[in-house]
Amino acid sequence: MFAYPQQAAFGRKVPKTKIYQHASPTKRVRDLFVSQIDRIIWDYKLAPETINLPARPGVAEIQIFTIHLRSEALHEDVLRCIDKSVIHPIFFRLRHGDRIRHAAAHKRPSDSDASKCVVGDYYFTDWTGADSTESKPALPVALDLTSLYAAMLRQLFPHPARDGESLHAQVERLAQLRQKQREAHKIEAALRREKQFNRKVELNTCLRDLQQAIDELKSAHF
Repeated sequence: MFAYPQQAAFGRKVPKTKIYQHASPTKRVRDLFVSQIDRIIWDYKLAPETINLPARPGVAEIQIFTIHLRSEALHEDVLRCIDKSVIHPIFFRLRHGDRIRHAAAHKRPSDSDASKCVVGDYYFTDWTGADSTESKPALPVALDLTSLYAAMLRQLFPHPARDGESLHAQVERLAQLRQKQREAHKIEAALRREKQFNRKVELNTCLRDLQQAIDELKSAHF
């Protein structure tokens, strides 16, 4: 996504066992780690001492992890497990061969326990060739790590922020949008199976209402 500054380079391998210790994954998730991930590298640490931006409550550091994959498949439960093992926000660089994509979820400290975090929906870029550092943009201009985090995360979102919309409000709106889209897909599937005319009319009415809600949630205006 960005040309990260060299002074923020960290370059340490993250043992899977360390993640297991902090996140306590199920056997299914551990099996996914083994089958899908070759290695995990903690590539960059964006922190006050590395990029000279002050920390703010909720965002003391931003981590950049590169995950080398055995194939292009990666279950989101694996990313969620890694996220839950590290309190700071993480941006993932997913690499397979000479292809790369980026992923992240909105992450914040839990209201009930500041030592734990709440991880939202994941957003991904498309797969592309692994470009050289020179072809990537610099980090967004920001006054602190909180505003930097928001600017970085918004690069992954499928729809832009509305005027004056906070990151939290945008995340909530996009979560509602995903939920409405899932409901619409279910109704579309039901419509294809339905034989009764009256029931089809009801389903089409629900689908129109959902599509209107979807369009409103996608809109850049309130």
